[in-house]
Amino acid sequence: MSQFLSQSIGQQMRLEQKLTPQLIQSMAILQKPVSELEAHVADAIESNAALEIAEPENTEIKTGTNDASPDAQRDSSDADFARLERYGRYLDNDDRAPARTHRAASFDGRDAKMGAMANTAGREAGLHEHLQAQWSLIDVEEDVRRAGESIINSLDPDGYLRVRMEEISSSVRPIIPLPALDTALVELHKLEPAGIGARDVVECLLLQLDTLPGDNRLERTLIEDHLDDIAHNRLPLVAKATGYSIEEINEAMIVMRTSLCLHPGYLIGDRSVPVIRPDVIIDYSESGGGLDIRLARGNMPKLRIREEVVALAKKKENGKDTRDFARKHVEEASALIDAVKFRQERLLEVARAVAEQQREFFDVGPEGLKVLRMSDLALELGCDPSTISRTVAEKYVQTPRGFYPLRYFFTGGPETENGESVGWDRIKSRVRELIDAEEKKKPLNDDQVAAMLKNEGIELSRRTVAKYRQQLDIPSARQRRVY
Repeated sequence: MSQFLSQSIGQQMRLEQKLTPQLIQSMAILQKPVSELEAHVADAIESNAALEIAEPENTEIKTGTNDASPDAQRDSSDADFARLERYGRYLDNDDRAPARTHRAASFDGRDAKMGAMANTAGREAGLHEHLQAQWSLIDVEEDVRRAGESIINSLDPDGYLRVRMEEISSSVRPIIPLPALDTALVELHKLEPAGIGARDVVECLLLQLDTLPGDNRLERTLIEDHLDDIAHNRLPLVAKATGYSIEEINEAMIVMRTSLCLHPGYLIGDRSVPVIRPDVIIDYSESGGGLDIRLARGNMPKLRIREEVVALAKKKENGKDTRDFARKHVEEASALIDAVKFRQERLLEVARAVAEQQREFFDVGPEGLKVLRMSDLALELGCDPSTISRTVAEKYVQTPRGFYPLRYFFTGGPETENGESVGWDRIKSRVRELIDAEEKKKPLNDDQVAAMLKNEGIELSRRTVAKYRQQLDIPSARQRRVY
């Protein structure tokens, strides 16, 4: 059987969906939180000659007149051309271009960035810097000093030493003798905070216990021999093994919980939570009854296209290169303005839909959350679910009940026997309520919690209840039992 290869020319009609550069930019702008949007707009203003922030209208300031002389108009055109030419050279050689200041003048004429740096609080010393400052005051031999510096540099952020001494010894030149490292570690254990340089949890807690006043023999016994039983709340076994009563063990555990720290390294340095800026603000209406939904400041930059750049793009006497350069900047500025406007409209539209469908949340809290899926909202708003996902990505909403990720209000859940949809977060809240109300000497196990939920019309397996309990950081029934 013979085979032949042939080529033919034909026409075929098909429908394709392609993403234009403008649509790609709109999707990227839509996904940015407010802080990234501000930074993106600021960069665009710096690099685009046609884009500027719209200043409020002021009748006392004249921006231009129509009775200017032809020579004056020609001088203005030449100045604009020269400015655009400088922009072109900057874009072609941005790695060699001098730094430019922002168009908007600072308050007192100084560099705004320098002013912000001057008003910024200094960085707090980290763990390694804190320990090195103390170690520099210790009077030890040179080998021990080098050993101590190497150990400090090998500590994990939580203060533990998880690197073997042999590895530290061979990692520096000249090699540090192991006896010097052992001596340095003993001295390092005397530094603040107590527990630094420990190689395991037991050593860490014992080092801290040594700094506490009073008789701590019971606490030392519990840490050295029964720490695992304490963690799993097996107090009767501990009492039988040590000869102490459960009341005495409970008192010792209170001392351990209030005075000892499992991660002493985290006590040093700035560990503040980063500031969250809301993109949407939802509050009760002043007129009463309804909700007021608005975008937070920063989501609505007032941008406009510079008229002089538009004029340069239209004047034939400016030359083709000048017109093309100006036209390109005008088109890019127009696309950015449209993308920002699209983001504002879509974000506000989604926020209003969320506030309407999750109205009960604002009255009773997380237990009032209802089932809300992105696919359902996308169908209601006539868009793709991916658009909803981009709209809520990394966005936060300020509510009368605190700050929440906008994605938090989208949740699934089962239906009760009455056909009512119940959100997963509402079920988690109910699990916590049942456990909080339990008898502490006879805590509820996961099977009992599942049975109680079933009586309320919510059917969950024991495994699902255990998963939610772990997500809520609630210990097991054995660990919650109070003796």
